[in-house]
Amino acid sequence: MATFKAIVIDKAEAGQTVRLTDFDEKDLMEGDVTVRVEWSTVNYKDGLAVTGKAPVVRRFPMIAGVDFAGTVESSSHAAWKPGDKVILNGWGLGETHLGAYAEKARVKGDWLVKLPAGLTRAEAMAIGTAGYTAMLCVLAIEGQGMTPSMGPVVVTGAAGGVGSVAIALLAKAGWSVVASTGRAEEAEYLKELGAAEIIERASLSQPGKPLGKERWTAGVDSVGSLTLANVLAQTRYGGAVAACGLAGGMDLPTSVAPFILRGVRLVGVDSVNCPMPRRLEAWARLARDLDRAKLARMTQIVPFEKTFEIGAQILAGRVRGRIVVAIA
Repeated sequence: MATFKAIVIDKAEAGQTVRLTDFDEKDLMEGDVTVRVEWSTVNYKDGLAVTGKAPVVRRFPMIAGVDFAGTVESSSHAAWKPGDKVILNGWGLGETHLGAYAEKARVKGDWLVKLPAGLTRAEAMAIGTAGYTAMLCVLAIEGQGMTPSMGPVVVTGAAGGVGSVAIALLAKAGWSVVASTGRAEEAEYLKELGAAEIIERASLSQPGKPLGKERWTAGVDSVGSLTLANVLAQTRYGGAVAACGLAGGMDLPTSVAPFILRGVRLVGVDSVNCPMPRRLEAWARLARDLDRAKLARMTQIVPFEKTFEIGAQILAGRVRGRIVVAIA
């Protein structure tokens, strides 16, 4: 096709514009693999991009969308051939490189991951960058020597994408999961995913003491700000917390007390530029360890044109679990 449908973000004097429109294939950026995009998803960063709430987009015009699953149409890269089923997360997609909310993408072959055996392309995007990030957080706390026998693990933003997948993964691995959420109505959903205890978000989102009662040995945090500060203050001696998000803010109003008095470790998790060996490990673990029934339970599929609406909802905290966008 000479043109294809895409969600294009542009910049005007009055501010950012976002529209579903025709995009000319000749205007795609350089890359050695062209992919027919079939599925994408809506992550928190996508919500920021399509609503213009934060300066996620670094060049204009930009096709939004930070991840996709699809089929290789053409390739000059040695690793890929037409017909290969592939996934792409991060590497600046939707920020500095034309992104996933389009029927076609041209990218660097070095960015692609082969669709793991046992996963469909739709399931890969039900996992998406949020689920892949959740797996990176699990790997991070495991890498710090944390095991389920040491005590419970807390997951913040529990009903969101990262939180939902993290709960399912951690529960299957044997952890007792404490789920923090501001949506009491999601308690049953979180328990179905494997949460052993539900706590109110407000108990972590208000200013607290530099050190609190030791409640958990590990944590997965996608919220940041006061929530992360309180998670650290209530982490047991020698524990570790993986931080991957900023839904509550970019600041971290904490003290050195958890680190120098309890030996707590804060591990940053980046999914965008994560090295390929770690990506492959994460996707292999997801294909092996993530319960498909739980994945289906947390997933809803929406048509391409509904992406704008979902983008606003995810920032408002009204999205549960994972949203898959049917592109083709």
